[in-house]
Formats: sequence, structure tokens, C-alpha cells
Amino acid sequence: MVGLAPKLRPVMAEPREPMGESAVTAWLQGIWRYPVKGFTPEALTSVTLAAGRALPFDRVYAVEDGPSGFDPAAPQHISKQKFTVLANIPAVAQVRTRLDDQAGRLHATAPGQPDFAGDLDSELGAQAFAAWLGEGLGDAARGPLRLLRAPAGHRFMDDEEGFVSIINLASLRALERTLGVEVDPLRLRGNFYIDGWPAWAEDALTDQLITIGGARLKGIKTITRCVATHVNPTTGARDLELVRGLFQAFGHTHCGLYAAVQDGGQVTRGDRVTTGA
Repeated sequence: MVGLAPKLRPVMAEPREPMGESAVTAWLQGIWRYPVKGFTPEALTSVTLAAGRALPFDRVYAVEDGPSGFDPAAPQHISKQKFTVLANIPAVAQVRTRLDDQAGRLHATAPGQPDFAGDLDSELGAQAFAAWLGEGLGDAARGPLRLLRAPAGHRFMDDEEGFVSIINLASLRALERTLGVEVDPLRLRGNFYIDGWPAWAEDALTDQLITIGGARLKGIKTITRCVATHVNPTTGARDLELVRGLFQAFGHTHCGLYAAVQDGGQVTRGDRVTTGA
């Protein structure tokens, strides 16, 4: 279920089990999807996962910034550098998108632009959105812009195997303490935000099983961070050198875990999170 007006910070969810002798030690604090790669996060209250797949409607669209070589008939992983993403174009943060997947329409707003609404699955709608976005981004984009839709089984992910990204909020808090500033969790553009783990516990979960609600995932690898995290997700300003902060404080540049869905099922914000077989 999609939140109608997602905030730009994850909403705290309480554990869905009573605290007591068998207290929940970790739980799912937030669920987010990103229908158009690089653009606005959308909050979910629950989601049904399928084995080997991404979250429904997550990174199902991407905007090509100049020819990328992507072939929908033989889809291959394409570097995010080929798309309109925050790492390349910070102004993308000022474009607000919202996918109405029930009606099949994308709604978008941007400063100085008329509002956009259209069906991205139609050629006319895809062309119209690319033209609208090109007007808004101007010289910040290399161009020409072209909207791509992922064919069945493919997603425009940063990693070829990790179709779900997990963020440990304790690790983010550890980073906040070293930087001395509050860090919006959505700079990390994760799907699942976990509370209750010790800081950097996710580093030990590669090849390990993680159960969240009715689904079971397998850790793939830690997520190496890039300059996209330097961009304020509200203003579009590069105002925080998060990658350098990670390296100086912890000697690495990763924060988060890629995972693959091993057994599908329903996941709801507030669900208990356990690790191991």
C-alpha cells in the first residue's frame, strides 16, 4: 500500500509484537520504493515480495541521459552514470514524482514547470515526460533524454543481484555522531530501514538469511556509497560529504546491504526482523 503523501524522512513504526520476555530486538521501521530511478521515494505500509524479484514498481523506470545502449529485448545491467540520477544531476532532487500504479499514471512537479501527468507505459506519455523533464533540467542534462521501462524480470538497479537494499539505522546514527549533523536516511535511498541491530551488524550478513515478516532474504554484499549521498534530498544542494565522513571515521565507504528475495511473502512496516536459518 502506497503512502499518499510520503514524508522525506522515514516514519517511525513500532514493533508489531508486545515487548516483554521475548522482546523484539529488531524490526522494520520503514519501506520505500523508487518507481523512477533517481527520483522521489514513495513510502509503503506493506508490500508483497516475490522470490528473485525487486519490490513491485521499484526502479521500474529510468531516464536515459544520452544513449545508454540499453536493449529491452536483451536487458543488461547499465551503470547509473547513464541515467538522470542525483550523482550526476543534483537538481533531480527538486523534481517530485508520484506513481499512481492503480491508474497507471505518473504525476510530477518541478520549480518553474507546469505539473505533469501521463501514462509512462505509452509511447506518447514516455516522450512527453522526457520532454517535460528536459525543460526542467536544462543544461544540467547531457541529453537527449529518453524514458526507459524495465521489461519483465529486470530493474534499473545499481547492483546486478541485489534487488532489495537494507539500511541499518544504528549505522546511520553512528555516522551522524561522527559527523556531528543529522543525516536524512533517505540520502541512502534504501528499500527497508531496520531498527534494533547494532551499528554495522549488516556487514556480517553477506550470504546470511534475513527474515522480515513473511519473506526471507539473503544478504548479497555491502553497499558502497557514492556522491549521490552528498545531495540533500529536499533541496538538491550538495551539502554533506558523506563518503569522506564514512572513510575518515570508519575506514570504509559502505553503508547498507544488498539482498535478494529467497522466499516471497508479505512484509509490513513494524514487522519483526530476524537473522539466521
